[in-house]
Amino acid sequence: MNAEFHLNADDLDSSFLKSIKALFKGRKISVVIEPDLDETEYLLASKANKQMLLDSIQEIENGKVVTRTLDELLKLK
Repeated sequence: MNAEFHLNADDLDSSFLKSIKALFKGRKISVVIEPDLDETEYLLASKANKQMLLDSIQEIENGKVVTRTLDELLKLK
């Protein structure tokens, strides 16, 4: 069984540890601590994705925008 917890570090207390111990009683476990990324941090974490987003922003700023109606988009399927 796997479990993933997302919480504020200030919320860690002895009851959380007791819950983990009860959930995985008698089993070996691995504990990995890493900070959660907000949406912007997540999208910019990959160099390739960051460059694609920056290129897209530049295209919009340069007026390279294609406008489609919903009907037009549905016809493209």
